[in-house]
Amino acid sequence: MYNEHLTANNQILDTTPEVTAIVPVRAASQETTHNKTNRGLEYRMEKFNKLRYLMVAGLIAGLALHGLIRYGGSYNIGSLLFGEKAVAQTVSSKYSNLNTSIDKTKQTKQPQPVATKYVNGAPTPDWSSITFRNMKFGGAGSVEFPNIKNPGMKETRSWSAGQSLAEVMELGDFEATEFNIEDFTLEDIAEITGIQLKNFKLSDFETLDWQTLEDLAEAIPNLEDSEIAAIPPIQELVTKVTGSTASYQTVGEVLDNYPQLGEVELGEYVKLDKYKLTSIPGIENAQLKDFTNWQNTTIGKVPGLADVPFDRFPSVPIPDVSFIGKVDLPLGSLESGRWKSISGSYQAGFNVPCEKTCGHIEVSGSDIVTGAQWMSGKDQKVKGGFGILGSLNGGKEPTGRHPFGKSFKQVIWDINEADGSITTAMFFRICKRGWVDLGCSPYFIGPVPFFTYREIDPIILGTPLTVPKN
Repeated sequence: MYNEHLTANNQILDTTPEVTAIVPVRAASQETTHNKTNRGLEYRMEKFNKLRYLMVAGLIAGLALHGLIRYGGSYNIGSLLFGEKAVAQTVSSKYSNLNTSIDKTKQTKQPQPVATKYVNGAPTPDWSSITFRNMKFGGAGSVEFPNIKNPGMKETRSWSAGQSLAEVMELGDFEATEFNIEDFTLEDIAEITGIQLKNFKLSDFETLDWQTLEDLAEAIPNLEDSEIAAIPPIQELVTKVTGSTASYQTVGEVLDNYPQLGEVELGEYVKLDKYKLTSIPGIENAQLKDFTNWQNTTIGKVPGLADVPFDRFPSVPIPDVSFIGKVDLPLGSLESGRWKSISGSYQAGFNVPCEKTCGHIEVSGSDIVTGAQWMSGKDQKVKGGFGILGSLNGGKEPTGRHPFGKSFKQVIWDINEADGSITTAMFFRICKRGWVDLGCSPYFIGPVPFFTYREIDPIILGTPLTVPKN
């Protein structure tokens, strides 16, 4: 029998045997049987002890893992229970980077509705993989325009879920934004996309439908010096309007001789689908903004434009990373009385409070942004737009922010408190800033699915950023 003296760390200090009786000599067979019995018992005890140690080690690891996930700390349950530095060091070494790996998984492997890059851990659009054709609406809507005479202007704008932006949005919707699409020529687009302009018809370039001959002469370099006979669609126009073929006159001369050609639209008199796009010489060298009312041209009806990656536009929105926060707490629509707002609009400012039905996220990060609230645009609408078009959609748009510039608005959309996730959406606007300046509508054309976030994910807030103080 042994006396085992233990330290506080369960270490054996003294295992000296103590004789308590004189045992008589036994027969060899009896001693052999007794030794076998002791060895069997010792073996079973040894297995039992190993099992106990494994169970305790599993418990320690489980508790430590739970603590790391729940609290994000690096403390060790094993060290608290047993005071063993060795155990603490082992568990700490194994799990010290657990939170980092979890964050990284969320930021890099979480599926996103749009092509994504990460800046300081926050998702940003990968413009090299985004086009107007592959961006799809997640919902439906429509709007009627004021009754204003404006060549090329449609009476309504409508969209449906699954439809691409290329089919709905027009060039003017992105005027005075970071894209500068209007600076493109058809030749520029052809070089980027690899299309052959000779394979397109005049009808594929929508803006030609409402151009007059005078408009074309001003937009297309050197067109006024070309003879009418060398331009079949123009000769058809001249013949139908004037009754004369004017074959040997130049475009400039027939405009001088027949002033009415400066008022009639090409699409009224010419079947544009009869002629190749290149049948008008030099058309590929004119910038889109040189055509009259180019703003009314549907993006999908400019040859090749729908397939130009956004990073190939004359310029591209750069994320405003002045302020990056973290999604701290998504809260649903039952919330009310939220005043620490950092969301709104250009017209209403970006500190619009919410009184009731206030789904939102609370943001953490620096001392400046911690506790700030970005409201859900599904719950809250704010004033937006300006000019005549500012009255569309009742003058309202979903609340949100513009960390990616004026081209679109980022709006918090669906909030799932159960799993701590949110979806966001892009909303676009309608602009008519031509010779007749109609202004811009609120940002209400959408939603187009954008980034999804979970708790502790970084989110770009951009500027302006001021957090109200009570």
